[in-house]
Amino acid sequence: MTGPVPSSVLVGATAFTARDGASIAVRTYRRRDAGGDTLPALLWFHGGGWVLGNTRGYDPICAWLADTCRVVVLNVDYRLAPEHRAPQAAHDCVDAVRWVSSLGPADGIRPTGIGLAGDSAGGNLAAVAAHVLRDDPADVTYQALLYPAVDATMSSPSVAQHAQAPILTRPDMDAFLAHYLGDGEDALDRRDPLVSPLHAPDHERLPATLVQTADLDPLRDEGRRYATVLREAGTTVRHTNYPRVPHGFMSFPGATRAGGAARLELAQWVSGHAHPGSVG
Repeated sequence: MTGPVPSSVLVGATAFTARDGASIAVRTYRRRDAGGDTLPALLWFHGGGWVLGNTRGYDPICAWLADTCRVVVLNVDYRLAPEHRAPQAAHDCVDAVRWVSSLGPADGIRPTGIGLAGDSAGGNLAAVAAHVLRDDPADVTYQALLYPAVDATMSSPSVAQHAQAPILTRPDMDAFLAHYLGDGEDALDRRDPLVSPLHAPDHERLPATLVQTADLDPLRDEGRRYATVLREAGTTVRHTNYPRVPHGFMSFPGATRAGGAARLELAQWVSGHAHPGSVG
């Protein structure tokens, strides 16, 4: 259902120091035959509503991307709510990108042409990081957002239409946001761009963006809206909505008819931007 972890990929571990001095673990994926080659970097931010999930659970898709796209995938173990409320996860992910941009050939990583990717809450964090880093020296050139949560106001029609959908429900979304945002005077406003990139004051100068949405998903319409506002701001955008699949389907591609096609699209997007001139 999830796909295997290719034996051709070496799974490792490293860490970086965040802005507050905390050590943030990173799970790494690199083809064994890469040797001392310098490879492009793709940062992955996992889903789980900013509350659940872990890097190990994303071994199948991260290792598959490393193998298929010949990139180094860095799966960031950002801090979770409710112990660490917003915008801590966003800060950790931004710091991760800046750390990767400081690496070089000695680390086997190309510090230019960095890609960002993530699913659900991880798609949110990738989108937020892209906004924050627009004018940063870190060279982010593309992102891949898988059914991203980009609007904490939950005002899109699909939230009500699929309130009791498989995998992700409206009550789930309410609980996740309550944990992530907190309450009282310290809670972030739901329209704050660090939580809702859809509501950023502008969407110019963002990296080329792939948005993949699931038709039976409460998040479907906000993903579509995000693709639209980016395109209207002049960003190169590709948006594909996959029919008859629920939220999270990319984590179990073997259980859906669309899983293989969605993964192929994702791989072509990453490869085409990580290795300019390649097919896709």
